[in-house]
Amino acid sequence: MNWLEAVPDESWSGALAALQRARASDQQVALACHVEPDGDALGSMLAMYLVLRRAGFDVIASWGSEPFTIPSSYAFLPAIEHVRPPDAFPAAPAVMVTFDAASYDRLGVLADAAREAETLIVFDHHASGEDFGDVRLVAGGAAATVMLVAEFLRRIGEPLDRDLAACLYTGLVTDTGRFQYSSTDPSAMELGGRLLETGIEHEELSRRIYETHPFGYLGLLSVVTARAQLDESTGLLDSYVTQDDLADNSLEFEHTEPLVDVLRSVERARVALLLKEAADGTWRVSLRSKGAVDVGALAAALGGGGHGFSAGFTSSDPPEEVVATVRERLTP
Repeated sequence: MNWLEAVPDESWSGALAALQRARASDQQVALACHVEPDGDALGSMLAMYLVLRRAGFDVIASWGSEPFTIPSSYAFLPAIEHVRPPDAFPAAPAVMVTFDAASYDRLGVLADAAREAETLIVFDHHASGEDFGDVRLVAGGAAATVMLVAEFLRRIGEPLDRDLAACLYTGLVTDTGRFQYSSTDPSAMELGGRLLETGIEHEELSRRIYETHPFGYLGLLSVVTARAQLDESTGLLDSYVTQDDLADNSLEFEHTEPLVDVLRSVERARVALLLKEAADGTWRVSLRSKGAVDVGALAAALGGGGHGFSAGFTSSDPPEEVVATVRERLTP
């Protein structure tokens, strides 16, 4: 596991020591993942929540999206019913742990809580992230943030059970693109094998994640594909989704997540770009690459972040300007 070399030994021990101090002094531990959480963010956070809760910690978990809604695709995850809205989160936690968030901004309305935390522990696998947090367990080469959480659990001697495995497997399978992305290394496959040994029904988990779209998703898919444009010179394939599109098809913002991967499946597309209008009128831009283009670096240059094959950023510019900006950066 070469990615482990990126995490100093003192980071593992420092995270454990901070948690132990919190428990000894009856302080609450506050867990947060990034806004509009995906499977890796949720799986990482909920696995840690389960472990701390069982160990007798006072623990709260949330994320900083407004409006706050539980993603239906992940409503099956163990302990997700215990997640609280951000207004219940402490303003200045004694110990705060973040998951899959590469910057303060990715924490949404919980960014200030992270800045005010006495001790901030960061679990992440985004090489393009900013250097924040008091204790950083960050490895850009890890296939998913759940890889770091699983390693932490291994180091403290926490055995895997089916609930923990369901959380960790969800993060692993989503952030490796069902084990298709180039980040899928032997350590990711080894973790997957250990998780399967707990007896999780991985085919049912995959069905719930990938095959439970509401009927309106088909209408939204047709709208997005009809708008798609391919720039032959750069290989950029782009499209967009508005709030009206979501309303017309009785869908929530979370239902836009799989659409960019449909765009990426086009043979001549080197980079897929999907603009998604948020409730506040800004545009959440999802980028996907087939490997030749590092979209993580591209997104970081535009105020976002991610990996070489999957990244994103937020913009207040009109969609056509966002596309033009990305196209210019892709032009040889």
